[in-house]
Amino acid sequence: MVLRVTLDPRTPVIIGVGQYLHRADSLDDALEPVALMEEAVRLAATDAGLDGPPPADSVRVVSVIGWRYRNAPRFLADRLGYDTSPDGVELGESSNGGNSPQALVNRTALDIASGNVDVAVLAGGEAFRSFMRARREGVKLDWPKADDDDLPVRIGTELDMNLAAERERGIVMPIQMYPMFETALRAASGRSVEEHEQFLGRLWSGLSEVAARNPNAWIRDAKTPDEITTVGPDNRMVGHPYPKLMNSNSSVDMAASVIMCSVEAATRLGVPESKWVFPQSGTDCHEHDFVSHRDTFARTPAVELGGRRALELAGTTIDEVEIIDLYSCFPAAVQLGAQSLGIDLEARQWSRTGGLSFCGGPWNNYPMHAIATIVHELREQPDATALVWANGGYATKHSFGVYATTPPDGGFAHESPQDEIDAMPRRELAVGADAAGEADIEAYTVMFSREGEPELAIAACLLADGRRAWGTSSDPAVTAAMCDGEWVGITVHLDAEGTLTT
Repeated sequence: MVLRVTLDPRTPVIIGVGQYLHRADSLDDALEPVALMEEAVRLAATDAGLDGPPPADSVRVVSVIGWRYRNAPRFLADRLGYDTSPDGVELGESSNGGNSPQALVNRTALDIASGNVDVAVLAGGEAFRSFMRARREGVKLDWPKADDDDLPVRIGTELDMNLAAERERGIVMPIQMYPMFETALRAASGRSVEEHEQFLGRLWSGLSEVAARNPNAWIRDAKTPDEITTVGPDNRMVGHPYPKLMNSNSSVDMAASVIMCSVEAATRLGVPESKWVFPQSGTDCHEHDFVSHRDTFARTPAVELGGRRALELAGTTIDEVEIIDLYSCFPAAVQLGAQSLGIDLEARQWSRTGGLSFCGGPWNNYPMHAIATIVHELREQPDATALVWANGGYATKHSFGVYATTPPDGGFAHESPQDEIDAMPRRELAVGADAAGEADIEAYTVMFSREGEPELAIAACLLADGRRAWGTSSDPAVTAAMCDGEWVGITVHLDAEGTLTT
């Protein structure tokens, strides 16, 4: 590859990527998250052709969920041999959310282009499998924690995604929200319950086949559609209609790293141009903060606008992009993303890793594994273009990145269409006596106990005046009934406490 002689030396470029997973036999050989990150960074340095971690001026870590370090980048920088004094390397940590790895790449590309950063080491990792094993075995882990006042630079802003009325009803978990998106999508598709279950089986079976070919995936045995949809001891129902295999798998010990720098630094470090992959463009945006206020459960307008703008900034279209990785925590997320971006899920390969169910769902950090994977694929297909969509919350926060082996005309481009999204239609939420009376179900799920019993029905309902109201029921007759047939469009009764009766 021959680069243009007029290439701006501040052009941001990815020079190395690394992925590392560790299957500890016991807690004796378990590795804490920053130890996993260290291995990933060293693999990224080797990938770049370097003898070790590069001389960096910024170490940026994706926020860790499974162990509260307070200052994870300090511990990683210490392990890598960087100067962590006040005059040393910058220590940065992202905000929370599955969008954060791509958002971190976008922010770092901007910082490199502006001259604020020259070489940055990005990493993220989780040891949640070992963390939960320690909890089950009653073992107190001796992994380090920083002092209360030892905090990194915060990169990005947190978004409060839970309305008080949602928290009061206990509706706060992705495993509750995404099945509701799924039932709304099913109704919108026109498929019967049985037809849609078969569709999901095929969709997630194909995802498992991608993971089976990925040496960096946690689960590498391909599943048939029947294995995906059949409920049993190893595939219990979690939130109807999702059995365990359709959920994100956070029980992993894995990490990933991306080394970014300016073209000037890449040349100075002696990294071969055959290793270089350029971020072309990026966008960051979010839906209306609270699910209660969204216009519909069957559409993600922020993905439509953010994805389209990222492609426009890169001078391409979705039909011209050869390599795609859609965030895939649950089937609903994939369908929402594909629908918004104009991707035919049954005609195109939409995951490069095997997604969060099979490659692994290390909380916030999955997209860094996707980015690392597409970097290798772009090197093998130097004329191709890649798109990564990263998602956080309840299909709430979105980050997009377009990548290629050729430098972008005009440099890395970034925008946020947030003002346009904020102006889009939203619903009001009715609570208490205002929500009492008849309402039509627009989306729903039934949460199951670990013993396999339906224990809580949750429904988003529309009142006659178009306002939304939440309904819940723990009545065994109701929870069992709502697992049978299609309930979207069914009229139910809500009392002032939000209890749903049929």
